[in-house]
Parts: sequence; C-alpha cells; structure tokens
Amino acid sequence: MPSRISAARRRKLSPPRRLPVSVEHIIDKLTPLYGPIEWKPRYNALDELIFTVLTQHTSDLNAERAFDELRRRIPSWAQVIEADTEQVAKAIQSGGLANQKSVRIQAILREILARHGHLELEFLKDLELDEARAWLTDLPGVGPKTAAVVMAFSLGMPAMPVDTHIHRVSGRLGLIREGTSADDAHIVMEKIVAPDDRFNFHMLLITHGRQLCKARRPRCGDCPLAELCPSAAEFLATG
Repeated sequence: MPSRISAARRRKLSPPRRLPVSVEHIIDKLTPLYGPIEWKPRYNALDELIFTVLTQHTSDLNAERAFDELRRRIPSWAQVIEADTEQVAKAIQSGGLANQKSVRIQAILREILARHGHLELEFLKDLELDEARAWLTDLPGVGPKTAAVVMAFSLGMPAMPVDTHIHRVSGRLGLIREGTSADDAHIVMEKIVAPDDRFNFHMLLITHGRQLCKARRPRCGDCPLAELCPSAAEFLATG
C-alpha cells in the first residue's frame, strides 16, 4: 500500500486537473514578443554537459569564461581527467565553486569513459527520451535540469529543462501544483507540453521570466498573459 509521502509526490508529478491558461495560448501570446525561435546546437553534447555544470550557482557569462579558460589551459577532456584537480579548479575559478566543480567534472568524465568507452555523448540521441535521461542522471552530480539541457540544447531531443525562471513562471501561471520542486516540474511540464513544442516553450518561458515575470517585481501590467494568470491580480493589487 503506497505511503502518504509517495502519494503526495505522485500528486505533484501530475499537472493540475484544469490549467488556468493553456500551453497553446501561452505560445500564441509570447511568440510575438520573443520569437520566432530556432533550435541550433550551442555545443556538442559533452561540451554542453560540462558547460551546464559550470553554470550551477553562477551566471551564464561567468560559466562561459570558466569554460573557455578550461579549454584554453587543458584542451582535451582526456587531459582534464589526467590533470591535477587543483589545476582544473584554477582554470574554472571565474565560474565560482571551483573546488567542488573541478572534482565533479573529473568524476563525470571518468564515469563517461568507463561506461561508454569514449568521451562523447552523441550516441544518446538514438535512445528513448527517458533512457537518455536515466543515462545522464546516473552520472555523478547530474540532475534532471542538467540532463534536460544537454538533451534539448545539444541533441535536439524533446526534453523540457526547468530552471528558476521557468519554475517561477509556470508556478505563477498554474501549470504546476503549489510546492512542486524544480526537479519534479520537469516531469509535469513534459506531460502538458507536446514534444515538438518543448524547446520553443522553454525558450519563451525563460525569456518571459527574465524580461517581465521577474522574481521580485513582475511587470504584470505589461504582460500579455495577465488576464488569465492566477497570480496577476495579486501582484497588480500590491503595486
């Protein structure tokens, strides 16, 4: 018989029974503001994975600096594995938490080499979505968001990354239940967004979170979704 905790978590992994605003409506309203959006890979999959690790708890700009410096000082991932961990940490120090991230990066690379025999991840695009996700999240320190970023941005797979912006916006719009964690929100969002729309929807929501639906002072008066957003009335009332 399932425990109360597992039942509660199962509920959070399910979308609300009735969404206040449909995914299609959100796409229709936000595309004129932020689109059109075209998918193109930023890095190959392994580079994307390491870059995404570097983005944790810092800005993309700092992560880019750290990634570029790491590649400049230690040009190949095989060399990163063999390098002294302190050397790796010094190369990525502009990205913050360098001591922790250097250990994690080397552990990830060693695990990929041990399991796959090659330092590349393009083979994942031939797997089913859940199978590829499981392969990535079995790597040391790789969670659902990092796995989804690699699948969506480098492999063109229909994963739905959920960062802090998307977690906030989807919560305010009532797409996820109250108390749903960012990790669980990946699963919920993939249930309500069609596979062909996920990358586009991800980019629209993350841009909306940065531009209008900000954490402290959302600009609801300028938002094309305010009429149907469950949170807009509260924010507009408080000014």
